[in-house]
Amino acid sequence: MIKFINFLAAAVFAGTPLLFGTLGEIMNEKSGHLNLGVEGMMSMGACAGFMVGYLTDNFLIALAAAFIAGLLGALIYAVLTVTFMADQNVTGLTLTIFGIGISNFIGEYMIVNSHTNSLKLPEVISQQIKNIYISGLSDIPVLGQLFFQYNPFVYIGIITAIILSIYLNKTKTGLNLRAIGENPASADAAGIKVTKYKYFNILLGGGICGIGGAYCSLIINGGVWMSNSVNGLGWIAVALVIFASWSPVRAIFGSFIFGGFNVLKYYFPKDIFTFPNAFYDMLPFVITALILVITSVRKSKKNTRPASCGINYYREER
Repeated sequence: MIKFINFLAAAVFAGTPLLFGTLGEIMNEKSGHLNLGVEGMMSMGACAGFMVGYLTDNFLIALAAAFIAGLLGALIYAVLTVTFMADQNVTGLTLTIFGIGISNFIGEYMIVNSHTNSLKLPEVISQQIKNIYISGLSDIPVLGQLFFQYNPFVYIGIITAIILSIYLNKTKTGLNLRAIGENPASADAAGIKVTKYKYFNILLGGGICGIGGAYCSLIINGGVWMSNSVNGLGWIAVALVIFASWSPVRAIFGSFIFGGFNVLKYYFPKDIFTFPNAFYDMLPFVITALILVITSVRKSKKNTRPASCGINYYREER
């Protein structure tokens, strides 16, 4: 029982960066844009969050830097696809290559110019991002470990998902955004500023992805800078959008489920079945591929992606 509880807690930790990436991509797709640059925006956020935290010893400043870095990556994508009508798939893939490349370049540059040939977060910021202890709640058996013993990123991610769900489903602005995602021409005819909405939500989504990247560099890597710190999580997040049916709340559960697959090798009883570690490392990506294949075959109109997703809007053709 204790091992199972530990597994659930570990799944939450491992699924948190996926949650941020999924939420960011949901905002992009709700605006009608399939952004395959999640991995790149997360990589930019990972680099900015780590380097700023390393230099300032301040978690909040590092968090803001990660958000801005992801936002700037999304700005590149938005300018090319919204203003210049570039192909969304090609632009997203290019953003991924660019984001990973510039992140690794800056990381190597900082390492070469350091005195120790390595970058490790100062103890001050490490203390700021450690698990939060809530007196009276964290000590509750089982429930305390499952709900009240996580680092700040976990709570920020869950709160962000709830806020985005309210935004998309309960506010006029969110409903306008959904209308744009389904039919931008009709939304434009109704007086909704399509370009403004697209830019705002694409940038918002990019900033959220950047925070997910910061989780990878600050938490998963143990406070030590490593190249390619996102390590494919951005691609899984793109598939998780489909798994979550474009719902921010469902994204919480989907992310933690996939987080469980990522840590399964540490908790699966080896005395029952013995698989090589490579099998467990492969599992999340295999399931991701299956989700994409099954979704592409399924013809159900319920819980499908926004109708205009991936299609550039030419106002002159309205």
